[in-house]
Amino acid sequence: MAAHRPGPLKQQNKAHKGGRHRGRGSAQRDGKGRLALKTLSKKVRKELSRVDQRHRASQLRKQKKEAVLAEKRQLGSKNGPPHQVLVVPLHNRISLPEAIQLLQDMDTGRVHLNELGNTHSFMLLCPHLKHRWFFTSARPGDLHTVLDMAKVADTVLFLLDPLEGWDSTGDYCLSCLFAQGLPTYTLAVQGISGLPLKNQIDARKKLSKAVEKRFPDNKLLLLDTQQEAGMLLRQLANQKQQHLAFRDRRAYLFAHAVDFVPSEENNLVGNLKISGYVRGQTLNVNSLLHIVGHGDFQMKQIDAPVDPFPLNPRVIKSQKDPDMAMEICATDTVDDMEEDLKVLMKADPDRQESLQTEVIPDPMEGEQTWPTEEEMSEAKDFLKESSKVVKKVPKGTSSYQAEWILDSGSQSDGEGDEYDDMEHEDFMEEESQDESSEEEEEEYETMTIGESVHDDLYDKKVDEEAEAKKLEKYKQERLEEMFPDEVDTPRDVAARIRFQKYRGLKSFRTSPWDPKENLPQEYARIFQFQNFTNSRKSIFKEIEEKEVEGAEVGWYVTIHVSEVPVSVVEHFRQGAPLIVFSLLPHEQKMSVLNMVVRRDPGNTEPVKAKEELIFHCGFRRFRASPLFSQHTAGMHSLIATGHLMSVDPDRIVIKRVVLSGHPFKIFTKMAVVRYMFFNREDVLWFKPVELRTKWGRRGHIKEPLGTHGHMKCSFDGKLKSQDTVLMNLYKRVFPKWTYDPYVPEPVPWVKSGISSAVPQGGME
Repeated sequence: MAAHRPGPLKQQNKAHKGGRHRGRGSAQRDGKGRLALKTLSKKVRKELSRVDQRHRASQLRKQKKEAVLAEKRQLGSKNGPPHQVLVVPLHNRISLPEAIQLLQDMDTGRVHLNELGNTHSFMLLCPHLKHRWFFTSARPGDLHTVLDMAKVADTVLFLLDPLEGWDSTGDYCLSCLFAQGLPTYTLAVQGISGLPLKNQIDARKKLSKAVEKRFPDNKLLLLDTQQEAGMLLRQLANQKQQHLAFRDRRAYLFAHAVDFVPSEENNLVGNLKISGYVRGQTLNVNSLLHIVGHGDFQMKQIDAPVDPFPLNPRVIKSQKDPDMAMEICATDTVDDMEEDLKVLMKADPDRQESLQTEVIPDPMEGEQTWPTEEEMSEAKDFLKESSKVVKKVPKGTSSYQAEWILDSGSQSDGEGDEYDDMEHEDFMEEESQDESSEEEEEEYETMTIGESVHDDLYDKKVDEEAEAKKLEKYKQERLEEMFPDEVDTPRDVAARIRFQKYRGLKSFRTSPWDPKENLPQEYARIFQFQNFTNSRKSIFKEIEEKEVEGAEVGWYVTIHVSEVPVSVVEHFRQGAPLIVFSLLPHEQKMSVLNMVVRRDPGNTEPVKAKEELIFHCGFRRFRASPLFSQHTAGMHSLIATGHLMSVDPDRIVIKRVVLSGHPFKIFTKMAVVRYMFFNREDVLWFKPVELRTKWGRRGHIKEPLGTHGHMKCSFDGKLKSQDTVLMNLYKRVFPKWTYDPYVPEPVPWVKSGISSAVPQGGME
């Protein structure tokens, strides 16, 4: 018996490595001084012992605790800005004057009243608590005032109804405040003492359950008596402050006093003097200033007048009449404001930020030549010659019949259809030979076929009135289909003209699209960052590390703003709040903002595209027309909330339209499609674009039939009669230049438009 021997194709396994293992020295010699990637990319951290780690952690906790205490002590103290509280009643049954009266009736404090139209504001000074408050109020119906004051308020005091908590208007106001960014808040219930004693406990339990869903881990306070008001003030003074990024990185100011000096040349503009307390960051006179709802401006100088609301004022004592001493103090404070005025800083023209928001385009940049008529005609002739195809067809086949015969290489699946497999005999001659003749070899001839063949007999068979009725019925049936991109091809305008800005794509995901191609003229005025993320990081890092010269936080200053319209002062005198923010570098420059938004559940109406909207983006409030919006009349409604995704003009936003047709003659993989176009020229124009069906077939246009838009199409599989033929067309859309920073108050109507690039605004 012969032994089995392996053949030449036997698998050869890798031999085992024997001998010594690799040591540390050989590994170092092979590495030759190269370091690992982690060592190169990260800083070397020193290994600390367990005792040192505990000591370091305790130091960090101590530093954070001291920072929180320092923030509490500074806010509302004599060296810091007053603690600004916004009072918002969330129910129409709440009496706002009663709540304000309770907060004002302090035996040990001083109250300075100041009424500005519909906003009641007053300053409350409590020396025994070493704290001073500035209270403002606004109704939930006045949405712009509530949102603007919440931008600068340290605490928002919500007044709740004991039975319902808040009504529909209050709920809508809360949704807007949460979307914008809610600072520190406190909840107070008014009117619970007016209920019967046995119902008070039940009312508080029900209200606590309702409040817990929206305000988790928050305590309800009462505001019915003077004692409860005192407890509320202590809660406000000791409460931990919530931080909002857009105001922590900028200097901002709430105007306590405003003066306007008209210009000598034009009375409509002038210099505006705004007095208030500096908050957030140090205010530099060379930076730009944004007045909320009115736009960006430059500062001329910053003055330091006497603080009109000192916590511990200097009192001139009088032995005869102690009451007279307070009057002398009050009058001296007002009279000495102008005498003790100090100029802190004046603007330096060389270091001052520019108000330029747009790039001045060069009309000669990017000039290109246009092809001549001779070159265009030569290109057309070349396309006609290259479009002719030589086919192998049976003898006696007409040119029209040859168009329906497919070459073996033209099919997408790589398999050609035999001539004898055609099921319909209307488009080819009938074979009437017996079975013996099938074995004989057929005679073939070659025929050159043009791009398309015009058949006059086809039009005689088409009934135009019947076609119009069928088209109308077909449109009515398609109304129930949920395809929002599908559009009807107009019959009075050629499709190649109606959709001339669209293009067909082989693949939406992989097809290239140059972001610099066919840009509108307005895009030449846009500033574009090479790397917006790195620029933002460097600016934020500079804010944290670099010391800025200017008015410190807590100082009472007067800002001189130049070239301000008189309408700003008129709105302030009518009771609207005046709020200003300093701008970071490049925030005044125009660019394209790409935002990610989420539909608000309270808004169910359809949102139309290219309509005007009002945006609250950080500290900015502006009117613009994005690529989607809603036409509003009267009171504005919250449509969506979201965040900024990028500042990039190269991001391509593509609009798609879908043209649909109906197959009414099907021959396996060939079909006659109608209702997609209505003239022969449109079929020839869109012939290179790929077709697809709702049931997943793909194909292309072979040739037009007649002059009414019928076309012969081939597909990669057999078509169903109930299927629909689709053609996708794409074009790039651009937001239009309709940015408007002037949004002082809600308007009864807004003008339609197509929207707009906006400044960098909030870099967050």
